[in-house]
Amino acid sequence: MLEMIIASSIKVIVVIIAVLTGCAYSTYMERKVIGHLQHRIGPSYAGPFGLLQPIADAVKLIFKEEIIPDKVERFTYSLAPIIAFIPSLLTFAVVPFGKDNQFFGFDVKMVISDLNIGVLYVFAITSLGIYGIVLAGWSSGSKYSLMGGIRSSAQMISYEVSYGLSIIGVILIANTLSLRGIVDSQMGDLWGTISFLPNWYIFSQPLGFLLYLTCAIAETNRAPFDMAEAESELVAGYHTEYSSMRFSMFYIGEYANMIAVSTIGATLFLGGWHGPLLDTMPILSIIYFVIKVVCFMFFYIWLRATFPRFRYDQLMNFGWKVLLPLALLNTMVTAFFVIL
Repeated sequence: MLEMIIASSIKVIVVIIAVLTGCAYSTYMERKVIGHLQHRIGPSYAGPFGLLQPIADAVKLIFKEEIIPDKVERFTYSLAPIIAFIPSLLTFAVVPFGKDNQFFGFDVKMVISDLNIGVLYVFAITSLGIYGIVLAGWSSGSKYSLMGGIRSSAQMISYEVSYGLSIIGVILIANTLSLRGIVDSQMGDLWGTISFLPNWYIFSQPLGFLLYLTCAIAETNRAPFDMAEAESELVAGYHTEYSSMRFSMFYIGEYANMIAVSTIGATLFLGGWHGPLLDTMPILSIIYFVIKVVCFMFFYIWLRATFPRFRYDQLMNFGWKVLLPLALLNTMVTAFFVIL
């Protein structure tokens, strides 16, 4: 019993450190990638190749003066960044990040908690982050913040339905809600017959994957769906009145949500930690998983550098009139073939 508690505690600490480090260097990756896409250099002064830039940003935010406007609702104003930040970390509790292995003679499961309803847990937890954004917008006493919070809640309601339906096809094929079970169901050749392609659900569910990708970007308020911030319209949206560490919690929460969405996407559609040579070197599974997540993150950043922001009515029409019918169609067609 004691060994299990120690092992779980170590996994929790390692995962939290990895996620927070990933959030920090996601900002570096975003600046560098967008810089190169726009024929700029990106961060280059803080450390070699600018690699210490995230640390410099963190130090700046920690020591920056915190300014609290007079008209805020103080308790909610202080609570909102925590509500936005914590759920993004809780998501990683059920994500299998590698093949089970042995360390120092102990069998270690490469997942913090293998819930048999892991998919439901993920969607329940990720839905909570919107409360932090809405409460931040309402409590700030600013019309820009309030408008950002309202926009974000409306956007979440519009895309949450399609977001959930986009993975129903995967659940129907895998016949389980456990993320670990879904990863295991993607072993072997595609449909058991096509030897040169893996049995990843991106090949069985291409429409579901595209729907998931689109809705996930909208759910995390990233460009071209960043209506909650919309700098050209709302200054900075829901976090206009925040500064110092409270602002940084929103900032970290956004990148943690991006990483969470990328890990879930890699788990559901890209085979999770699966890859070649795992029988001889199980540690490679973690490397494969990280590579897949980084590819997702690169796509996120690429979209931001490529597409302009949607107009608000276009965003709503796209969610209800395009994505929702496609998600329902994908669910019905998949169910039909599963029954056959």
